[in-house]
Amino acid sequence: MEQTTDKIKVSVVSYANSYPFIFGLKNHAVIDLIDLQLDTPAHCAKKLLSGEVELGLVPVAIIPDLKEAHIISDCCIGADGAVETVCLFSEVPLEEIEEVLLDYQSRTSVQLVQLLAQKHWKITPKWKQADADFIENIKGKTAGVVIGDRAFPLHEKFPVVKDLAQEWKDLTGLPFVFACWVSNKPLSAEFVSEFQEALNFGLNHKQEAIASLANDNNETLVRYVEKVISYKLDDKKLQALKLFHEWLSKSS
Repeated sequence: MEQTTDKIKVSVVSYANSYPFIFGLKNHAVIDLIDLQLDTPAHCAKKLLSGEVELGLVPVAIIPDLKEAHIISDCCIGADGAVETVCLFSEVPLEEIEEVLLDYQSRTSVQLVQLLAQKHWKITPKWKQADADFIENIKGKTAGVVIGDRAFPLHEKFPVVKDLAQEWKDLTGLPFVFACWVSNKPLSAEFVSEFQEALNFGLNHKQEAIASLANDNNETLVRYVEKVISYKLDDKKLQALKLFHEWLSKSS
């Protein structure tokens, strides 16, 4: 096979919603063809943009920035309604928010919340890029966007929780795609087929993936990957992706 000499560098988001993909890749023969790297969404994006990796599960906001972009799989990280792990948290109602701290780990979520503020909520807060310890600063009239597994415990802490995927669906009637599998160069059909097989294997063994990769095989994560995350990049999600990119191009 073409890629056996030089392994294809692959960056994957390390959040729980990617555990089925990681499990599938690690338990399929394709693992011998790749250099698998686990990263935050922001680092996945950075590596694919810079050419440090050839393939990544990347935030969809970066796709227009790539010189060459190939969506190589019909698997994605998406949600048709609430996603639970990409939320705006606040102690005050939307109209009272003066500042929003933006999670440093994903650009897609940052751009999504700004679009929702403009088109859906009709608010104009000050936007502030956040550092690693920003969650403790979400208080008073300062809200914050938190993504990933860190969002789970915050649902009980804050009186105002706006799930960005649900808000997008309320606005557009469409699901939302947070990340999909994109390469920055053409890959052989044989490799792509094997890679897709590995992803499908993981999706068919979600509970085993959680048991293998999570610190605790807890019911929350099993329910999350089984019922909350929508992994199929179908026509509706492609329509949503196109709309998201159109809106981003007009707002930039």
